[in-house]
Amino acid sequence: MLKPPTSSQNAFFTPFEDFTADFPLPDRFTFPFCYDPHPVSLLAVEMLQAHLESQQDWQHNFGLSDDTEHVIGKMFGVLVVETDEAKIGYIAAFSGKLAGGNHHARFVPPIFDGVAADGFLNAGMTALSRMNDEINQLEFLENELLRPQISDLKVLRKNHSVALQHAIFDQYNFLNQAGEQKSLRALFADASYKNPPAGAGECAAPKLLQYAFQNKMRPLALAEFWWGKSPKSDFWKHRHFYPACREKCAPILAHMLSGIEMDANPVSEN
Repeated sequence: MLKPPTSSQNAFFTPFEDFTADFPLPDRFTFPFCYDPHPVSLLAVEMLQAHLESQQDWQHNFGLSDDTEHVIGKMFGVLVVETDEAKIGYIAAFSGKLAGGNHHARFVPPIFDGVAADGFLNAGMTALSRMNDEINQLEFLENELLRPQISDLKVLRKNHSVALQHAIFDQYNFLNQAGEQKSLRALFADASYKNPPAGAGECAAPKLLQYAFQNKMRPLALAEFWWGKSPKSDFWKHRHFYPACREKCAPILAHMLSGIEMDANPVSEN
């Protein structure tokens, strides 16, 4: 059985209450790309899903009611951990944003908050929007004499967009258990990617491991599940478990999990 965190505890850590040998801990950490959830992960998942069904702090249309407009199912993850005080419990995360935001009770924060009102991203996107407006206005005039100016503005817009994307990537720095930190661009460059794919670093697993390492928690087991309907593909099923995505997460998790002994013979891929 679980109990919610008290004010004196880590606000994102939910301890197991009366933890017994009925839920033995795994000998090795979950191989994130092919696994069957460990029973202790299933315990955490059960309680997180109960929270999703009962919470009233935010609203997000998962498509589980009669409202079929703007349905957005979501990937959630749980990481069973041991704290530096030898307490066993779990932390939780969601992929991307939830209910339009990055911060919600019971879920660890993002590695980088791109929607912060006072952040550089907001100012950069505002400048990009101004460039788009100026280009659209000049093109509307259909004046041949304006073509060089329009061309220069488009080059400026492209350079600004690339610089802004690089600045975003540079905000993502990932830890491993040894405290070693690597940037997003460095990780994907080492893996022979030209650039990190969009959304890299926003998945649940990197968020969970980052928070665990920042707070001296030892990762024990991981599980990720889909909640809600999928608006695009029948592949995503409500309550089903899924492996971490290789395209966005493989270089990141290779670094974050370095030195951690994982399941050598994963049973099956969900």
